[in-house]
Amino acid sequence: MADSRIGVGKKSNPVLNAADDIPSELDPLLRQALAWVIRLHSGTATADDAAALALWRSRSPEHEAAFRDAVRLWRSLGEAARKLVDDGELPSATTPPRQKARGRVNRRALIGGAIAASVAGGYLTVRPPFGLWPSIEELSADYRTAKGEQRNIALSDDVSLTLNTQTSIVVRSRSAGPHLELISGEAAVVARRDDTAPLVVDAAGGRITARRASFDVRCLDEAVSVSCIDGEVDVAVRGQSISIAKERQVSYSATAGLGPAFAVDLEQARAWQNGLLVVRDWSVNRLVEEINRYRPGKILIMDADLGKRMISGTFYLDHLDDFVAQAQGLFGATVRTLPGGIVLLS
Repeated sequence: MADSRIGVGKKSNPVLNAADDIPSELDPLLRQALAWVIRLHSGTATADDAAALALWRSRSPEHEAAFRDAVRLWRSLGEAARKLVDDGELPSATTPPRQKARGRVNRRALIGGAIAASVAGGYLTVRPPFGLWPSIEELSADYRTAKGEQRNIALSDDVSLTLNTQTSIVVRSRSAGPHLELISGEAAVVARRDDTAPLVVDAAGGRITARRASFDVRCLDEAVSVSCIDGEVDVAVRGQSISIAKERQVSYSATAGLGPAFAVDLEQARAWQNGLLVVRDWSVNRLVEEINRYRPGKILIMDADLGKRMISGTFYLDHLDDFVAQAQGLFGATVRTLPGGIVLLS
């Protein structure tokens, strides 16, 4: 299922504005890429900006490489910028600095100031409204799937991945031991490492390691669940660790820490790989959250009582719009459709 295209409006190109303030000694493409990064972290980015960035990145492999370099630079400066904000060396976004005449600024001040604006909000990635387009962290991933897309990746002879919808993976290392980071989404992983270094997958501050195992790892809104399909998987976060075997699952988050292991329904956990969504006594709210991961646009529940209703069934991932008609028939829901694939249920 492909993403719906968002048209590019007639507004001014953010690259032409922001890039003027980036040090001229930088590579011209990197200057433009940094301007895009700053724009998407500004809190004022729009769907038009996201679409325009996609076009800019597609112009050539050099444009794509420059964008990835800019994001890596942004990431590497994150902690340093946070310290500068805490020490008062960079202005806070809540108290903007006095306007200065346009002139040459150094790289540290420019990028640090842009990061400061995001740090004041508590995180470095500004998320778009309703999740209607990817965050910049997701856009810069080494491997990424769009809504409704799945992708098989042979990372090496002994490590393979299947990425589910809206999944972003960064490859930290391919050498002695493959080291990945799951930024967001869900991946089915098969590792056959034998006596070599284990596969490492980082996600939301935790670490998953395995040598010979099949497992599913899911990271949504900084909450992670790991389901062991076969073999044994080790999970560690914030000084806590646990090993899980076949048909066991464990979850963790930054706030709740590591939870206990429990039995997992493998049919339900692996259904997405067969193009299905298996639902067993879910609330409508939970089902709609899951549907929104696959379906372009967004379904919004406008009635609290409707969101609490329970539902079971099996849905085809390529026919998820059928749920809207079912909500009308089963619950008498009122449906209102808006541009961009937004549907209001009440």
